[in-house]
Amino acid sequence: MRKEPLSRERVLAAAVTIADTDGLAAVTMRRIGADLGVEAMSLYHHLRGKDALLDGVAETLVAEVLDAVGRAGGADWRARLRGRFLAAREVMLRHPWGPGLLNSRQSVPFGVYTYYDAILGTLVEGGFTYRLAHRALHAFGSMPLGFVQEVFNAQAGADDDLSAVADVLPHLTAMVAGETHEAELGWCDSRVEFEFTLDLVLDGLERLRA
Repeated sequence: MRKEPLSRERVLAAAVTIADTDGLAAVTMRRIGADLGVEAMSLYHHLRGKDALLDGVAETLVAEVLDAVGRAGGADWRARLRGRFLAAREVMLRHPWGPGLLNSRQSVPFGVYTYYDAILGTLVEGGFTYRLAHRALHAFGSMPLGFVQEVFNAQAGADDDLSAVADVLPHLTAMVAGETHEAELGWCDSRVEFEFTLDLVLDGLERLRA
């Protein structure tokens, strides 16, 4: 059987598979080489080191988001954007390491710009001025990519930590005790919270557009 030739795309696909299985920290040239049955040094012909590798993984992830949002339809601007953002979220749920990776990269994959340009186009076609559409992008933040950036990034055991200082932080303690939904992409980043925030922003934009 003829061996499949090594390529940048094949290396990045292997990296994504490793990240999905064992987490982003497991993505190394040595591990990829072992999984592909090649010497790790041969990978450097396609990706010049760890930063280039992670940038490539980010590009691969964004390409998957673009494919998903491109298939999301809707009758009007609101339905189209809501469908796209939720489609992007499904991608991030398949790759829960994605938000952390995108937040860590210094360079932005060009696909992100084309996606946000399409969002602007949808807003303008829906009756928004560029001024209001600009503010909408700020309000959306990272939601078009399927996740929200939380102020806090609590680790396991956060409930116990808060209960120990309940007298100093009574409202935070009460909130955490009352909110028991399961986080998906970070502390308090659940489908319930994502859709609540998204609909709140879309409702506000609809009122401003009118």
